[in-house]
Amino acid sequence: MPDQATPRQDSPAPRATPSLPSERRRRRLRLTRRGHFRTVGLAFASALMGPLVAACGDSEADSAAAPAKPAVSGGGLDTPVKIGYLPITDATPLLIGHANDFFKAEGLTVEQPTLFRGWNALAEAFFAGSVNLAHFLMPMTVWMRYSLKQQVKVVAWDHTNGSALTVAGEGINDIDDLAGKQIAVPFWYSIHNVVLQMLLRNAGLTAVAKDRGASLKPSEVNLFVMPPPDMPTALGTGGIDGYIVAEPFNAAGELKAKGKIIRFTGDVWRDHACCVAVLNEESIKERPEWSQRVLNGVVAAQLWAQKNMNEAPGVLSKDGKGYLPLETPVINRAMNKYDLDTYGPKGTNAIRNNDWNVGRIGFQPYPFPSYTMELVAQLKQTMVQGDQSFLGTLEPDFAANDLIDYSLVKNAYEKAGGPQAFGVDSKQAFDRKEVISL
Repeated sequence: MPDQATPRQDSPAPRATPSLPSERRRRRLRLTRRGHFRTVGLAFASALMGPLVAACGDSEADSAAAPAKPAVSGGGLDTPVKIGYLPITDATPLLIGHANDFFKAEGLTVEQPTLFRGWNALAEAFFAGSVNLAHFLMPMTVWMRYSLKQQVKVVAWDHTNGSALTVAGEGINDIDDLAGKQIAVPFWYSIHNVVLQMLLRNAGLTAVAKDRGASLKPSEVNLFVMPPPDMPTALGTGGIDGYIVAEPFNAAGELKAKGKIIRFTGDVWRDHACCVAVLNEESIKERPEWSQRVLNGVVAAQLWAQKNMNEAPGVLSKDGKGYLPLETPVINRAMNKYDLDTYGPKGTNAIRNNDWNVGRIGFQPYPFPSYTMELVAQLKQTMVQGDQSFLGTLEPDFAANDLIDYSLVKNAYEKAGGPQAFGVDSKQAFDRKEVISL
């Protein structure tokens, strides 16, 4: 794996999409999806877990979605912003946008954000139109658009970095020590699974997906999906050997389960995206001004979060507005603790590229095409459960042009002060090289 990937650069080219299905047909599609969910193993009690295993929940009963209705329910600015999110710091821009009235400043009405315990519940709500602004794992959007054929459009990055590999405190100090171990991931189509398998391949280890009680070869590492809120407890009780996940569950593992972080994902793939902001493609076409104002609010909230990292945890935590279920000290650690004493060579050695000048989490909205291209290339090498045949014909440059709407975020970026307002080098404002260090 080279330290730098230099992808091709192409201008965005939007894709034409079919009209929305009728209510009757859409119900049938929804039932088909539910059947697919069961086929690939949604139940968390099952040892075989497919792509739509929920990251924070265990069944469709966790969904707070209203009954199915058309995904586009009006063409005006009076359409309320309906935010759906999982209780992770990835959702910060959407939640700060609500808490600090950044959407209202754009003349929009916004409902109280709806917390979902799982990606499947959030996805179904988004498909049905019960939620019209959501964050999803970037690899998940690739799968949703090109395998499930859903009208998802990535309109901005939600954040950068913000994830880590946390392990039991004794006996595991580096990737080599994961041989023969049981490691949880939050979702098959996640940057966590992608980065972990990059690290495993580099160490000469093989990722497998077996029953938890199955024997492993000395070079194998068993991966399985587990809801993030369950990970710290499972680690603390010895049920698993480690996990790779978004914050604040690494901080929770450190503080509540005697875990330790041995790699930060942002120290492996510099300033990578994890979750991204998503709108329905038809919604963008039908309500372009509404969509632009939504993005303006998201980007303004990102800028506030980037400049107020010490204040943001108090807003997000259960002690503040109650968006996230953990206390302020845990959220603060998840967003701000990134020091060499703890994580450098004399600590857990989780930080190996201190010269990158990255933090535990960061915020900037622009979705670099180079990242999408490299991500698709890496997904082709990543073991997942379920059918991934769609990746065989998916060209990285096509995905970078087709999956993402660049116009809205560029306008919002400029309104917020441009790349310099976020501390982004003007030479790499819209074009960069992906830097990976394993």
